[in-house]
Amino acid sequence: MRRSTVAGAAVLAPLIVALTACSSGSAAGNGSGGGNAITVAASGDTNVQELWQQVLIPDFQKANPGTTVKLTFDLHGSNDQQNFARLAAATQQGKDPGVDLVASFTDKAAGAGLLAEAGASQVPSLANVDPAVVAAGGKGAVPYRASSVLLAYNPSKVPDPPTTLDALLAWIKAHPGRFTYNSPKSGGSGQAFVVTVLDKTTPQADRDQMTTGYHKDLEKDWDAGWKTLSDLTPSVYQKGVYPNGNNQVLQLLSSGQIDLAPVWSDQFISGQAAGTIPKTMKAQQIKDPSFTGGAAYVGVTKASKNQALAYKLVDFMLQPDEQAKIADKIAGYPAISMSKMSQAIQDRFAAADANTLRPGYNPDHSSDINNLWDQKVPGQ
Repeated sequence: MRRSTVAGAAVLAPLIVALTACSSGSAAGNGSGGGNAITVAASGDTNVQELWQQVLIPDFQKANPGTTVKLTFDLHGSNDQQNFARLAAATQQGKDPGVDLVASFTDKAAGAGLLAEAGASQVPSLANVDPAVVAAGGKGAVPYRASSVLLAYNPSKVPDPPTTLDALLAWIKAHPGRFTYNSPKSGGSGQAFVVTVLDKTTPQADRDQMTTGYHKDLEKDWDAGWKTLSDLTPSVYQKGVYPNGNNQVLQLLSSGQIDLAPVWSDQFISGQAAGTIPKTMKAQQIKDPSFTGGAAYVGVTKASKNQALAYKLVDFMLQPDEQAKIADKIAGYPAISMSKMSQAIQDRFAAADANTLRPGYNPDHSSDINNLWDQKVPGQ
């Protein structure tokens, strides 16, 4: 789940020069601008790279003979800031940025006005996506896959798992040491737990504002939630051990050191498929409120010389067949309404409550949450 403003920049090389090229399909053209060729800049883990190289790009090229999609991939997003600066500089100077579609630092590009408009006229299938999830991505950003945080548990130890936030908080205090979550800045599953607790006492009208914009004065709504989280510390694993990252939480759960924890839906499903998480483990969504989720976004660059083809790729990715392939490849659940998907897909993601994906806060508020948690929650 996983943002800052750009400093002034001099003349910079096109984005494509800075990224490690991972060509998919036939190699034609010299970057963006060709009538039948576009370049996608993406980042993430190897599973995301394989999704683009082995599924999305080959499928699109097969469905559109004569087109070429080139991929530049930045593993783990280590160069996101530099690449964002290059895109900003090229756009400001009216130059070809060398990239037509970004699937990396999309939120920052949207916030900086670097993305082209994306509505139903440009991407017809956007009509099948939850408007709240679209709005959370910023202007020009289009969600193409998603995941939610779920409550994973060991049914042999927790035969009747909590189904609401209040019940979960009560369970944690009644079973000291059998629950934990990772620090919010180290992974989205831990941040989702923190955000859900904060949301319990945050008026919905205020939260709506903090989802799409930055309103620091409204963070006073979180005071009661911070106290709840701080009071919880003695009941957390080993009286206040918060793992570093989503995977460490899964390891504690899988090894039996804890019985209950918030986890990402895609990591849980993939882990069970790979055998790293016992098949006996289960996961479900809670309510009042539910855990937040996260969408991965793409955006057509405002400076693209071939926006029409880039929009066509975005719309293609939102087709039910392609959404099903994303689900199969990386256990990411569909960005479009589950009613558009097969019954098999609906059954697979039933526990994730995909129809009610609840977006997190604006990136600046998320950063504040990470910093405030460090100050207010861990035991001394």
